[in-house]
Amino acid sequence: MEQEGFSLNRESLSNFSKKLKSEIAEIQEGIFKISGKEFNISSPKQLGDILFLDLKLDKNAKKTKTGQFSTSEQNLQRLKNIHPIIELVLKYRSLEKLFSTYVEALPNLINIKTNKIHTTFNQAIAATGRLSSKEPNLQNIPIRTKYGREIRRAFVPSNGNILLAADYSQIELRLIAEFSSEPTMTQAFLEDKDIHSMTASKLFNLPFEDITREMRSNAKTVNFGIIYGVSAFGLSQQTNLNRKESAALIHTYFEKYKKLKTYMNHQIAFAREHGYVETILGRKRYLKDINSRNALLRSHAERNAINAPIQGSAADIIKKAMINIFKEFDSLKIQSKMILQVHDELIFDVHKSEKAIVEKIVKTKMENAYKMNIPLKVESDFGENWLQAH
Repeated sequence: MEQEGFSLNRESLSNFSKKLKSEIAEIQEGIFKISGKEFNISSPKQLGDILFLDLKLDKNAKKTKTGQFSTSEQNLQRLKNIHPIIELVLKYRSLEKLFSTYVEALPNLINIKTNKIHTTFNQAIAATGRLSSKEPNLQNIPIRTKYGREIRRAFVPSNGNILLAADYSQIELRLIAEFSSEPTMTQAFLEDKDIHSMTASKLFNLPFEDITREMRSNAKTVNFGIIYGVSAFGLSQQTNLNRKESAALIHTYFEKYKKLKTYMNHQIAFAREHGYVETILGRKRYLKDINSRNALLRSHAERNAINAPIQGSAADIIKKAMINIFKEFDSLKIQSKMILQVHDELIFDVHKSEKAIVEKIVKTKMENAYKMNIPLKVESDFGENWLQAH
């Protein structure tokens, strides 16, 4: 994948660059208008003085060790609903970061010999065992924002080819169902029902067909949050529920999903006794703080005891799938290439004459990388660029 590289449409990126620059300038104007003066928004000191001395947004504003006001992301998020300038500053920062990290940087990283972008993959940096990518990091392009999607649009196949993106569907939730043997989750996956609506039906005690979008959304947040040890406060931050409602929802969740709670407790107990947890393929993750007297360190290790086997197993499975796909391509003399892995997704640069065979190999090898009771499911699509294919 490193040698093959990924083609970039410079013109598409250049057009987006102009659009982004003008949007950043517009936001900058809005910030200056509200604050009544021009200043360097990227300077924490100048920004802190504007927010806390001029606009007096928080009389108990936190300070850094050097004595200046803290303008960290966390602090600003806390003040988001107090004043419109905060929303603008957060947007300005995220667009500036996107611009400097990708829009401005990517064209300079094109290899002059191959005319492609070549990332470097690390096999042993992420504690979960997932591959990570650097220089440039192609796994971190924010897909949930329209701006991040525009960057994906600039990644294209080689001349005359087409891109294929294949993605494991809800692999982490499938692994939780596999490990815990939780009947409701197992039933949802075996019957190919929507897992989040199924959870919402259980949580809100309503028939499956009466679940609203909002209920499904809250259930989805809980489903994914539980494996990361989400608290009532954390859930209230991510949903439109208050802390009391969030606590009640988490309580109900474990009442309804008793086997899941048993599995989580077992993982922590196993880690306490052995000092490690294991992935589905037996790879160990050592947790040195699992018996620590420091409650903060210990609870972090406990969350890892639950989360590491799930994320780690997902990493094991996709790596196994990648090896099996590569071997099959090799033995059938397939010319198409695997060019990128982003967490649970694989991207291929496909010869149009090989579309059908490549899609079949990829889906088969990904879905059968490891035999489980819960079936692995892969969604795939072709496109003229990465955004279209995803």
